[in-house]
Amino acid sequence: MQLTHYTSQFKKKQHPITIVCDNINNAPNIGSIFRIADAFGVEELIFCGDTNPIGKRMTKTSRSSDKYVKYRVESSINEVIEHLKKEHHFIIGLEITDNSTPLNEFRLTSKEKIVLLLGDENFGISDTVLHECDTVVHINMFGNNSSMNVVQATSIALYEITNQLLALFASIN
Repeated sequence: MQLTHYTSQFKKKQHPITIVCDNINNAPNIGSIFRIADAFGVEELIFCGDTNPIGKRMTKTSRSSDKYVKYRVESSINEVIEHLKKEHHFIIGLEITDNSTPLNEFRLTSKEKIVLLLGDENFGISDTVLHECDTVVHINMFGNNSSMNVVQATSIALYEITNQLLALFASIN
């Protein structure tokens, strides 16, 4: 029998992960990022940029997950990254670059607080922001396209990162 929201055996768990979105402004993408953040127990979403991405079109896709996931909207990504670094967050940029690490080869080494940094749907993470990352990871692609939608990429990255966090916590206990 298929389980529902009310009958599943999933245990709620929050992970020390903050997602920072730099100029992501497509309403369905934003709603889907809320849903995936809720599904993976992300602590907080931070939307950076000049436009407020929260609106009616976003809430249709989010399916009320925007009510469960802590979020805020900031104008300056540079100030947000600077503040998170001062709080000892480990900044992971999700971007294909000439020196990024394949996600399947990346390994977390401690259970520190993590930032998953996502770039603009069309232009990715800017070079100035990339230089602020502690590491940059990418998802290997095997088809004709050189990138995938930000939501699918976020889902894959969160799956890998949360699995690694769960393994780290299990090894400590």
